[in-house]
Amino acid sequence: MAGDIADGREEALAELRELLADELANARLTKSQLAIRASLGRTTVSEAYQVGGPVPSAVTVAALARALKLPDEKRNLLLALRRRAAGESGDGPIVCGGPGRPVEEWDPHDLEVHPAGTEPGAGVRAVRALSGYVRRGHDEMLGEVVRAAVAGRSGMVMLVGSSSTGKTRACWEAVQPLAGAGWRLWHPFEPTRADAALADLEKVRARTVVWLNEAQHYLGDPNTGERVAAALHSLLTDTKRAPVVVLGTLWPEYVEKYTALPPPGAPDSHSRLRELLSGRTLIVPEAFDKAALDAARDFAAAGDELLRDALGRVEGHGRLAQDLAGGPELLRRYQQGTPSARALLEAAMDARRLGVDLHLPQAFLIAAADDYFTDHDYDYRSPDWAEVAFAALAEPVYGKQAPLTRTTTRPTRRPPGGPVPDEVTAPTGGGTVFRLADYLEQHGRAERWYLCPPASFWHAAHTHLTHAEDLTNLSLAAQQRWRRQWAHHLLQRALVTDTSNRGPRLIRMAEVWCVDCTIR
Repeated sequence: MAGDIADGREEALAELRELLADELANARLTKSQLAIRASLGRTTVSEAYQVGGPVPSAVTVAALARALKLPDEKRNLLLALRRRAAGESGDGPIVCGGPGRPVEEWDPHDLEVHPAGTEPGAGVRAVRALSGYVRRGHDEMLGEVVRAAVAGRSGMVMLVGSSSTGKTRACWEAVQPLAGAGWRLWHPFEPTRADAALADLEKVRARTVVWLNEAQHYLGDPNTGERVAAALHSLLTDTKRAPVVVLGTLWPEYVEKYTALPPPGAPDSHSRLRELLSGRTLIVPEAFDKAALDAARDFAAAGDELLRDALGRVEGHGRLAQDLAGGPELLRRYQQGTPSARALLEAAMDARRLGVDLHLPQAFLIAAADDYFTDHDYDYRSPDWAEVAFAALAEPVYGKQAPLTRTTTRPTRRPPGGPVPDEVTAPTGGGTVFRLADYLEQHGRAERWYLCPPASFWHAAHTHLTHAEDLTNLSLAAQQRWRRQWAHHLLQRALVTDTSNRGPRLIRMAEVWCVDCTIR
Protein backbone atom coordinates (compact mmCIF):
# COMPACT_ATOMS: atom_id res chain seq x y z
CA MET A 1 0.00 0.00 0.00
CA ALA A 2 2.75 2.39 0.96
CA GLY A 3 4.58 1.45 -2.23
CA ASP A 4 1.50 2.25 -4.31
CA ILE A 5 1.21 5.67 -2.69
CA ALA A 6 4.89 6.37 -3.32
CA ASP A 7 4.53 5.25 -6.93
CA GLY A 8 1.55 7.56 -7.36
CA ARG A 9 3.53 10.49 -6.05
CA GLU A 10 6.44 9.71 -8.36
CA GLU A 11 4.11 9.43 -11.34
CA ALA A 12 2.50 12.78 -10.51
CA LEU A 13 5.90 14.45 -10.12
CA ALA A 14 7.13 12.97 -13.41
CA GLU A 15 3.99 14.16 -15.20
CA LEU A 16 4.36 17.61 -13.63
CA ARG A 17 7.93 17.93 -14.88
CA GLU A 18 7.02 16.58 -18.30
CA LEU A 19 4.26 19.18 -18.70
CA LEU A 20 6.55 21.97 -17.51
CA ALA A 21 9.24 20.84 -19.97
CA ASP A 22 6.75 20.80 -22.86
CA GLU A 23 5.53 24.30 -22.06
CA LEU A 24 9.11 25.57 -21.73
CA ALA A 25 9.87 24.20 -25.19
CA ASN A 26 6.68 25.74 -26.61
CA ALA A 27 7.66 29.12 -25.17
CA ARG A 28 11.17 28.80 -26.68
CA LEU A 29 12.82 29.89 -23.46
CA THR A 30 15.85 28.77 -21.57
CA LYS A 31 15.55 28.00 -17.87
CA SER A 32 17.56 31.14 -17.09
CA GLN A 33 15.12 33.25 -19.09
CA LEU A 34 12.19 31.55 -17.38
CA ALA A 35 13.71 32.25 -13.97
CA ILE A 36 13.93 35.96 -14.78
CA ARG A 37 10.37 36.13 -16.08
CA ALA A 38 9.05 34.20 -13.07
CA SER A 39 11.12 36.25 -10.57
CA LEU A 40 12.59 33.03 -9.21
CA GLY A 41 16.15 31.96 -8.55
CA ARG A 42 17.84 29.91 -11.24
CA THR A 43 18.47 27.12 -8.75
CA THR A 44 14.76 27.02 -7.83
CA VAL A 45 13.76 26.70 -11.49
CA SER A 46 16.44 24.12 -12.20
CA GLU A 47 15.29 21.95 -9.29
CA ALA A 48 11.69 22.15 -10.51
CA TYR A 49 12.79 20.42 -13.74
CA GLN A 50 15.47 18.16 -12.25
CA VAL A 51 14.68 14.44 -12.23
CA GLY A 52 15.18 13.23 -8.68
CA GLY A 53 14.92 16.74 -7.29
CA PRO A 54 12.50 17.82 -4.57
CA VAL A 55 8.84 18.52 -5.19
CA PRO A 56 8.55 22.23 -6.12
CA SER A 57 6.45 24.42 -3.89
CA ALA A 58 3.03 25.67 -4.92
CA VAL A 59 4.47 29.18 -5.13
CA THR A 60 7.13 27.99 -7.59
CA VAL A 61 4.65 26.08 -9.77
CA ALA A 62 2.23 29.02 -9.81
CA ALA A 63 5.03 31.43 -10.74
CA LEU A 64 6.22 29.16 -13.55
CA ALA A 65 2.68 28.83 -14.89
CA ARG A 66 2.26 32.61 -14.91
CA ALA A 67 5.62 33.15 -16.59
CA LEU A 68 4.72 30.58 -19.27
CA LYS A 69 1.36 32.32 -19.79
CA LEU A 70 -0.62 29.12 -19.29
CA PRO A 71 -4.43 29.19 -19.29
CA ASP A 72 -6.29 28.60 -16.04
CA GLU A 73 -7.04 24.94 -16.73
CA LYS A 74 -3.36 24.12 -17.23
CA ARG A 75 -2.35 26.10 -14.15
CA ASN A 76 -4.88 24.19 -12.08
CA LEU A 77 -3.67 20.86 -13.53
CA LEU A 78 -0.06 21.66 -12.63
CA LEU A 79 -1.05 22.65 -9.08
CA ALA A 80 -3.13 19.48 -8.70
CA LEU A 81 -0.18 17.35 -9.85
CA ARG A 82 2.08 19.15 -7.39
CA ARG A 83 -0.34 18.43 -4.54
CA ARG A 84 -0.43 14.72 -5.46
CA ALA A 85 3.35 14.63 -5.72
CA ALA A 86 3.66 16.26 -2.30
CA GLY A 87 1.21 13.79 -0.78
CA GLU A 88 -1.29 16.47 0.18
CA SER A 89 -4.73 14.98 0.73
CA GLY A 90 -7.76 15.83 -1.32
CA ASP A 91 -7.55 18.82 -3.59
CA GLY A 92 -5.35 20.83 -1.26
CA PRO A 93 -6.24 23.47 1.30
CA ILE A 94 -9.87 24.40 1.58
CA VAL A 95 -10.43 27.80 0.06
CA CYS A 96 -13.13 29.75 1.84
CA GLY A 97 -15.88 31.42 -0.17
CA GLY A 98 -16.33 35.11 -0.79
CA PRO A 99 -15.11 37.45 -3.50
CA GLY A 100 -11.81 36.97 -5.27
CA ARG A 101 -9.96 33.92 -6.53
CA PRO A 102 -6.93 31.92 -5.33
CA VAL A 103 -3.73 33.94 -5.09
CA GLU A 104 -1.87 31.55 -7.37
CA GLU A 105 -4.30 32.21 -10.23
CA TRP A 106 -3.47 35.92 -10.48
CA ASP A 107 -1.10 37.46 -12.98
CA PRO A 108 0.88 40.37 -11.47
CA HIS A 109 0.12 42.64 -14.42
CA ASP A 110 -3.62 42.14 -13.89
CA LEU A 111 -3.03 43.65 -10.45
CA GLU A 112 -1.33 46.69 -12.01
CA VAL A 113 2.28 45.71 -11.39
CA HIS A 114 4.26 47.62 -14.01
CA PRO A 115 6.23 45.41 -16.42
CA ALA A 116 9.95 46.11 -16.55
CA GLY A 117 10.32 45.06 -20.18
CA THR A 118 9.06 42.74 -22.90
CA GLU A 119 10.56 39.42 -24.02
CA PRO A 120 10.59 37.41 -26.13
CA GLY A 121 8.72 38.27 -29.31
CA ALA A 122 7.46 41.58 -30.58
CA GLY A 123 4.21 43.48 -30.88
CA VAL A 124 1.18 41.56 -29.68
CA ARG A 125 3.36 38.46 -29.15
CA ALA A 126 5.65 40.21 -26.71
CA VAL A 127 5.46 39.03 -23.11
CA ARG A 128 5.53 41.55 -20.29
CA ALA A 129 8.46 40.69 -18.05
CA LEU A 130 9.43 41.42 -14.48
CA SER A 131 12.96 41.84 -13.25
CA GLY A 132 14.33 39.96 -10.29
CA TYR A 133 13.03 41.37 -7.02
CA VAL A 134 15.35 43.22 -4.67
CA ARG A 135 14.07 43.24 -1.10
CA ARG A 136 14.34 46.44 0.93
CA GLY A 137 13.47 47.51 4.46
CA HIS A 138 9.74 47.92 3.85
CA ASP A 139 9.53 44.36 2.49
CA GLU A 140 10.43 42.93 5.88
CA MET A 141 7.65 44.90 7.57
CA LEU A 142 5.19 43.77 4.89
CA GLY A 143 6.30 40.20 5.47
CA GLU A 144 5.59 40.52 9.19
CA VAL A 145 1.98 41.51 8.46
CA VAL A 146 1.54 38.53 6.12
CA ARG A 147 3.12 36.13 8.60
CA ALA A 148 0.82 37.46 11.33
CA ALA A 149 -2.15 36.81 9.04
CA VAL A 150 -1.03 33.23 8.49
CA ALA A 151 -0.97 32.92 12.28
CA GLY A 152 -4.56 34.18 12.44
CA ARG A 153 -4.30 37.97 12.97
CA SER A 154 -5.84 40.35 10.43
CA GLY A 155 -3.74 43.29 9.29
CA MET A 156 -3.54 46.21 6.91
CA VAL A 157 -0.64 48.08 5.31
CA MET A 158 -0.86 51.12 3.05
CA LEU A 159 2.40 51.59 1.14
CA VAL A 160 3.13 55.28 0.60
CA GLY A 161 5.48 56.57 -2.08
CA SER A 162 5.73 58.57 -5.27
CA SER A 163 4.94 57.18 -8.70
CA SER A 164 6.65 53.91 -9.62
CA THR A 165 8.80 53.54 -6.52
CA GLY A 166 7.93 49.83 -6.32
CA LYS A 167 4.85 49.91 -4.09
CA THR A 168 2.62 47.55 -6.07
CA ARG A 169 5.45 45.12 -6.82
CA ALA A 170 6.24 44.98 -3.09
CA CYS A 171 2.62 44.04 -2.33
CA TRP A 172 2.72 41.35 -5.00
CA GLU A 173 5.89 39.81 -3.61
CA ALA A 174 4.47 39.96 -0.08
CA VAL A 175 1.47 37.76 -0.93
CA GLN A 176 3.44 35.07 -2.79
CA PRO A 177 3.88 32.92 0.36
CA LEU A 178 0.07 32.66 0.41
CA ALA A 179 -0.10 31.07 -3.06
CA GLY A 180 -1.27 27.47 -2.91
CA ALA A 181 -2.14 27.80 0.76
CA GLY A 182 -5.87 28.38 0.42
CA TRP A 183 -5.79 32.18 0.34
CA ARG A 184 -7.86 34.24 -2.06
CA LEU A 185 -7.09 37.66 -3.49
CA TRP A 186 -9.84 40.13 -4.26
CA HIS A 187 -9.26 43.18 -6.45
CA PRO A 188 -12.44 45.33 -6.37
CA PHE A 189 -12.66 46.91 -9.79
CA GLU A 190 -16.04 47.21 -11.48
CA PRO A 191 -18.31 49.00 -12.13
CA THR A 192 -16.06 51.44 -10.26
CA ARG A 193 -13.51 50.58 -7.62
CA ALA A 194 -15.40 52.30 -4.81
CA ASP A 195 -18.74 50.77 -5.86
CA ALA A 196 -17.21 47.29 -6.07
CA ALA A 197 -15.67 47.64 -2.61
CA LEU A 198 -18.88 48.87 -1.02
CA ALA A 199 -20.92 46.11 -2.65
CA ASP A 200 -18.79 43.17 -1.54
CA LEU A 201 -16.60 44.10 1.46
CA GLU A 202 -19.15 42.57 3.79
CA LYS A 203 -18.90 39.30 1.82
CA VAL A 204 -15.13 38.93 2.38
CA ARG A 205 -14.28 35.81 4.32
CA ALA A 206 -11.23 34.50 6.17
CA ARG A 207 -7.95 34.03 4.35
CA THR A 208 -8.58 36.78 1.81
CA VAL A 209 -6.23 39.50 0.59
CA VAL A 210 -8.07 42.73 -0.23
CA TRP A 211 -6.07 44.49 -2.96
CA LEU A 212 -6.48 48.28 -2.98
CA ASN A 213 -3.88 49.50 -5.44
CA GLU A 214 -4.16 53.26 -6.06
CA ALA A 215 -6.29 53.43 -2.94
CA GLN A 216 -7.39 57.01 -3.59
CA HIS A 217 -9.94 55.52 -6.00
CA TYR A 218 -11.53 53.70 -3.06
CA LEU A 219 -10.98 56.12 -0.21
CA GLY A 220 -10.88 59.58 -1.74
CA ASP A 221 -14.36 59.87 -3.16
CA PRO A 222 -16.27 62.48 -1.12
CA ASN A 223 -19.48 60.43 -1.32
CA THR A 224 -18.19 56.91 -0.70
CA GLY A 225 -14.68 57.20 0.79
CA GLU A 226 -15.78 57.32 4.42
CA ARG A 227 -18.16 54.40 3.90
CA VAL A 228 -15.36 52.28 2.39
CA ALA A 229 -13.09 53.21 5.31
CA ALA A 230 -15.77 52.18 7.80
CA ALA A 231 -16.35 48.86 6.01
CA LEU A 232 -12.61 48.12 6.04
CA HIS A 233 -12.44 48.90 9.76
CA SER A 234 -15.30 46.47 10.40
CA LEU A 235 -13.58 43.78 8.35
CA LEU A 236 -10.27 44.16 10.18
CA THR A 237 -11.89 44.01 13.62
CA ASP A 238 -14.33 41.16 12.91
CA THR A 239 -12.79 38.09 14.55
CA LYS A 240 -15.30 35.80 12.81
CA ARG A 241 -13.81 36.74 9.43
CA ALA A 242 -10.17 36.73 10.52
CA PRO A 243 -7.58 36.46 9.23
CA VAL A 244 -7.63 38.90 6.32
CA VAL A 245 -4.93 41.14 4.83
CA VAL A 246 -5.66 44.56 3.33
CA LEU A 247 -2.89 45.90 1.10
CA GLY A 248 -2.98 49.25 -0.65
CA THR A 249 -0.85 51.98 -2.19
CA LEU A 250 -1.06 55.77 -2.02
CA TRP A 251 0.98 58.75 -3.13
CA PRO A 252 2.24 60.97 -0.26
CA GLU A 253 0.01 63.90 -1.23
CA TYR A 254 -3.09 61.78 -0.73
CA VAL A 255 -1.96 60.61 2.70
CA GLU A 256 -1.29 64.20 3.71
CA LYS A 257 -4.76 65.21 2.51
CA TYR A 258 -6.56 62.34 4.23
CA THR A 259 -4.77 62.59 7.57
CA ALA A 260 -4.74 66.40 7.98
CA LEU A 261 -6.93 67.71 10.79
CA PRO A 262 -9.60 70.15 9.61
CA PRO A 263 -9.58 73.78 10.85
CA PRO A 264 -11.72 74.48 13.93
CA GLY A 265 -15.36 74.57 13.01
CA ALA A 266 -14.84 73.02 9.55
CA PRO A 267 -16.45 69.67 8.67
CA ASP A 268 -14.22 66.63 9.11
CA SER A 269 -14.63 64.81 5.79
CA HIS A 270 -11.97 62.15 6.45
CA SER A 271 -12.39 61.24 10.12
CA ARG A 272 -12.94 57.50 9.57
CA LEU A 273 -10.24 57.32 6.94
CA ARG A 274 -7.76 59.10 9.21
CA GLU A 275 -8.42 56.54 11.94
CA LEU A 276 -8.10 53.66 9.47
CA LEU A 277 -4.70 54.87 8.21
CA SER A 278 -3.33 55.60 11.67
CA GLY A 279 -0.38 53.26 12.31
CA ARG A 280 -0.97 51.41 9.04
CA THR A 281 1.14 53.39 6.56
CA LEU A 282 4.60 52.35 5.40
CA ILE A 283 6.98 54.57 3.44
CA VAL A 284 8.64 53.24 0.28
CA PRO A 285 11.87 55.17 -0.39
CA GLU A 286 12.34 57.06 -3.66
CA ALA A 287 15.74 55.49 -4.33
CA PHE A 288 17.55 52.23 -3.68
CA ASP A 289 20.23 52.47 -1.02
CA LYS A 290 23.70 50.97 -1.41
CA ALA A 291 22.73 47.58 -0.01
CA ALA A 292 19.75 47.32 -2.37
CA LEU A 293 21.83 48.37 -5.37
CA ASP A 294 24.44 45.77 -4.46
CA ALA A 295 21.71 43.12 -4.32
CA ALA A 296 20.46 44.27 -7.73
CA ARG A 297 23.99 43.93 -9.10
CA ASP A 298 24.05 40.34 -7.83
CA PHE A 299 20.85 39.64 -9.82
CA ALA A 300 22.41 41.27 -12.86
CA ALA A 301 25.57 39.20 -12.52
CA ALA A 302 23.40 36.08 -12.35
CA GLY A 303 21.84 36.89 -15.73
CA ASP A 304 19.04 39.40 -15.09
CA GLU A 305 19.36 41.57 -18.20
CA LEU A 306 16.57 43.95 -17.19
CA LEU A 307 18.37 44.87 -13.98
CA ARG A 308 21.75 44.97 -15.70
CA ASP A 309 20.53 47.50 -18.25
CA ALA A 310 18.72 49.59 -15.66
CA LEU A 311 21.71 49.73 -13.32
CA GLY A 312 23.72 51.36 -16.06
CA ARG A 313 21.19 54.18 -16.24
CA VAL A 314 20.71 54.95 -12.54
CA GLU A 315 24.26 55.56 -11.38
CA GLY A 316 24.25 58.63 -9.17
CA HIS A 317 20.57 58.66 -8.21
CA GLY A 318 19.49 55.06 -7.53
CA ARG A 319 15.92 55.47 -8.87
CA LEU A 320 15.92 51.89 -10.06
CA ALA A 321 12.22 51.10 -9.65
CA GLN A 322 11.21 54.23 -11.57
CA ASP A 323 13.55 53.34 -14.42
CA LEU A 324 12.22 49.79 -14.66
CA ALA A 325 8.59 50.92 -14.56
CA GLY A 326 8.97 53.81 -16.99
CA GLY A 327 11.22 52.17 -19.57
CA PRO A 328 8.63 50.10 -21.48
CA GLU A 329 6.24 53.06 -21.62
CA LEU A 330 8.99 55.38 -22.87
CA LEU A 331 9.75 52.88 -25.63
CA ARG A 332 6.07 52.61 -26.52
CA ARG A 333 5.78 56.39 -26.72
CA TYR A 334 8.68 56.41 -29.18
CA GLN A 335 7.56 53.47 -31.30
CA GLN A 336 3.92 54.57 -31.47
CA GLY A 337 4.55 58.31 -31.53
CA THR A 338 3.60 60.71 -34.29
CA PRO A 339 6.05 61.18 -37.17
CA SER A 340 7.03 64.54 -35.65
CA ALA A 341 7.75 63.03 -32.22
CA ARG A 342 9.75 60.18 -33.75
CA ALA A 343 11.79 62.56 -35.87
CA LEU A 344 12.77 64.67 -32.86
CA LEU A 345 13.61 61.60 -30.77
CA GLU A 346 15.69 59.98 -33.50
CA ALA A 347 17.64 63.21 -34.03
CA ALA A 348 18.26 63.33 -30.27
CA MET A 349 19.28 59.64 -30.18
CA ASP A 350 21.77 60.16 -32.99
CA ALA A 351 23.19 63.27 -31.35
CA ARG A 352 23.81 61.49 -28.08
CA ARG A 353 25.31 58.33 -29.59
CA LEU A 354 27.69 60.41 -31.72
CA GLY A 355 29.01 62.44 -28.80
CA VAL A 356 26.85 65.53 -28.28
CA ASP A 357 26.40 66.74 -24.70
CA LEU A 358 23.36 65.81 -22.59
CA HIS A 359 21.71 69.20 -23.15
CA LEU A 360 20.43 69.39 -26.73
CA PRO A 361 19.39 72.83 -28.06
CA GLN A 362 15.80 73.00 -29.26
CA ALA A 363 16.80 74.88 -32.44
CA PHE A 364 19.24 72.08 -33.31
CA LEU A 365 16.63 69.35 -32.81
CA ILE A 366 14.02 71.12 -34.95
CA ALA A 367 16.45 71.72 -37.82
CA ALA A 368 17.98 68.25 -37.57
CA ALA A 369 14.58 66.52 -37.66
CA ASP A 370 13.73 67.60 -41.24
CA ASP A 371 15.25 64.63 -43.06
CA TYR A 372 13.99 62.10 -40.52
CA PHE A 373 10.50 62.56 -42.01
CA THR A 374 9.32 60.57 -44.99
CA ASP A 375 8.36 62.69 -48.00
CA HIS A 376 4.69 62.11 -47.26
CA ASP A 377 4.93 63.06 -43.58
CA TYR A 378 7.09 66.09 -44.42
CA ASP A 379 4.50 67.41 -46.86
CA TYR A 380 1.69 67.07 -44.32
CA ARG A 381 3.42 68.66 -41.33
CA SER A 382 1.38 71.35 -39.66
CA PRO A 383 2.95 74.78 -39.10
CA ASP A 384 3.14 74.12 -35.36
CA TRP A 385 4.41 70.54 -35.66
CA ALA A 386 7.46 71.12 -33.47
CA GLU A 387 5.54 72.85 -30.70
CA VAL A 388 2.95 70.07 -30.58
CA ALA A 389 5.61 67.33 -30.64
CA PHE A 390 7.71 68.88 -27.86
CA ALA A 391 4.59 69.24 -25.71
CA ALA A 392 3.65 65.59 -26.24
CA LEU A 393 7.18 64.37 -25.52
CA ALA A 394 7.28 66.35 -22.29
CA GLU A 395 4.32 64.41 -20.85
CA PRO A 396 5.71 62.13 -18.10
CA VAL A 397 5.28 58.38 -17.91
CA TYR A 398 5.65 56.15 -14.83
CA GLY A 399 8.36 57.31 -12.50
CA LYS A 400 8.14 60.98 -13.52
CA GLN A 401 10.15 60.41 -16.68
CA ALA A 402 9.46 61.96 -20.08
CA PRO A 403 10.88 61.04 -23.49
CA LEU A 404 12.31 64.53 -24.00
CA THR A 405 12.52 66.87 -21.02
CA ARG A 406 13.17 70.59 -21.05
CA THR A 407 16.13 71.27 -18.78
CA THR A 408 18.02 74.17 -17.28
CA THR A 409 21.77 73.97 -16.83
CA ARG A 410 22.89 74.93 -13.37
CA PRO A 411 25.34 77.83 -13.16
CA THR A 412 28.82 76.97 -11.90
CA ARG A 413 29.67 78.91 -8.74
CA ARG A 414 33.30 79.18 -7.64
CA PRO A 415 35.13 81.27 -5.05
CA PRO A 416 36.19 84.70 -6.31
CA GLY A 417 39.72 85.08 -7.66
CA GLY A 418 42.00 82.46 -9.13
CA PRO A 419 41.92 80.87 -12.59
CA VAL A 420 38.59 79.96 -14.14
CA PRO A 421 38.46 76.45 -15.63
CA ASP A 422 37.91 76.14 -19.36
CA GLU A 423 34.56 74.43 -18.99
CA VAL A 424 33.20 77.47 -17.13
CA THR A 425 34.12 79.92 -19.85
CA ALA A 426 33.08 77.66 -22.71
CA PRO A 427 30.11 79.09 -24.61
CA THR A 428 26.85 77.49 -23.72
CA GLY A 429 24.72 79.00 -26.45
CA GLY A 430 21.29 80.46 -25.95
CA GLY A 431 17.75 79.20 -26.10
CA THR A 432 15.89 76.24 -24.72
CA VAL A 433 17.65 72.90 -24.26
CA PHE A 434 16.25 69.39 -23.86
CA ARG A 435 17.48 66.10 -22.42
CA LEU A 436 16.69 62.71 -23.92
CA ALA A 437 15.48 60.04 -21.46
CA ASP A 438 18.32 57.69 -20.50
CA TYR A 439 16.26 54.64 -21.48
CA LEU A 440 15.70 55.97 -25.00
CA GLU A 441 19.34 57.01 -25.29
CA GLN A 442 20.39 53.44 -24.50
CA HIS A 443 17.81 52.10 -26.94
CA GLY A 444 19.14 54.42 -29.65
CA ARG A 445 22.73 53.30 -29.10
CA ALA A 446 21.69 49.65 -29.44
CA GLU A 447 19.23 49.96 -32.32
CA ARG A 448 20.72 52.78 -34.44
CA TRP A 449 24.46 52.13 -34.18
CA TYR A 450 24.76 51.18 -37.87
CA LEU A 451 22.73 54.15 -39.21
CA CYS A 452 24.24 57.34 -40.59
CA PRO A 453 22.27 60.50 -39.77
CA PRO A 454 20.77 62.37 -42.74
CA ALA A 455 22.07 65.64 -44.19
CA SER A 456 19.75 67.80 -42.07
CA PHE A 457 21.45 66.44 -38.93
CA TRP A 458 24.93 67.53 -40.01
CA HIS A 459 23.66 70.88 -41.26
CA ALA A 460 21.83 71.55 -37.98
CA ALA A 461 24.93 70.64 -35.99
CA HIS A 462 27.06 73.04 -38.04
CA THR A 463 24.48 75.81 -37.69
CA HIS A 464 23.27 75.50 -34.11
CA LEU A 465 25.83 73.71 -31.91
CA THR A 466 28.35 75.91 -30.11
CA HIS A 467 30.43 73.56 -27.97
CA ALA A 468 33.80 72.77 -29.50
CA GLU A 469 33.82 69.32 -27.93
CA ASP A 470 30.42 68.45 -29.46
CA LEU A 471 31.49 69.68 -32.87
CA THR A 472 34.78 67.81 -32.68
CA ASN A 473 33.03 64.57 -31.77
CA LEU A 474 30.59 64.99 -34.64
CA SER A 475 33.41 65.82 -37.02
CA LEU A 476 35.09 62.54 -36.14
CA ALA A 477 31.77 60.70 -36.52
CA ALA A 478 31.25 62.26 -39.96
CA GLN A 479 34.77 61.26 -40.99
CA GLN A 480 34.13 57.66 -39.92
CA ARG A 481 30.93 57.61 -41.98
CA TRP A 482 32.57 59.02 -45.14
CA ARG A 483 30.86 62.40 -44.76
CA ARG A 484 34.21 64.09 -45.31
CA GLN A 485 32.98 67.53 -46.31
CA TRP A 486 30.84 67.71 -43.18
CA ALA A 487 33.79 66.44 -41.14
CA HIS A 488 35.92 69.30 -42.46
CA HIS A 489 33.31 72.01 -41.90
CA LEU A 490 32.36 70.78 -38.43
CA LEU A 491 36.01 70.80 -37.40
CA GLN A 492 36.43 74.33 -38.72
CA ARG A 493 33.34 75.33 -36.75
CA ALA A 494 34.89 73.73 -33.64
CA LEU A 495 38.02 75.87 -34.14
CA VAL A 496 35.91 79.02 -34.32
CA THR A 497 33.93 78.26 -31.17
CA ASP A 498 36.87 76.92 -29.13
CA THR A 499 37.89 79.13 -26.18
CA SER A 500 40.09 76.60 -24.42
CA ASN A 501 43.57 75.33 -25.05
CA ARG A 502 42.28 72.57 -27.32
CA GLY A 503 42.83 74.66 -30.49
CA PRO A 504 46.25 73.21 -31.41
CA ARG A 505 44.92 69.65 -31.09
CA LEU A 506 41.98 70.48 -33.34
CA ILE A 507 44.33 72.03 -35.91
CA ARG A 508 46.45 68.87 -35.95
CA MET A 509 43.33 66.79 -36.45
CA ALA A 510 42.29 69.03 -39.35
CA GLU A 511 45.70 68.72 -40.97
CA VAL A 512 45.68 64.92 -40.68
CA TRP A 513 42.18 64.67 -42.12
CA CYS A 514 43.00 67.02 -45.02
CA VAL A 515 46.03 64.89 -45.93
CA ASP A 516 43.89 61.77 -45.58
CA CYS A 517 41.22 63.22 -47.88
CA THR A 518 43.89 64.15 -50.47
CA ILE A 519 45.36 60.66 -50.43
CA ARG A 520 41.98 59.06 -50.89
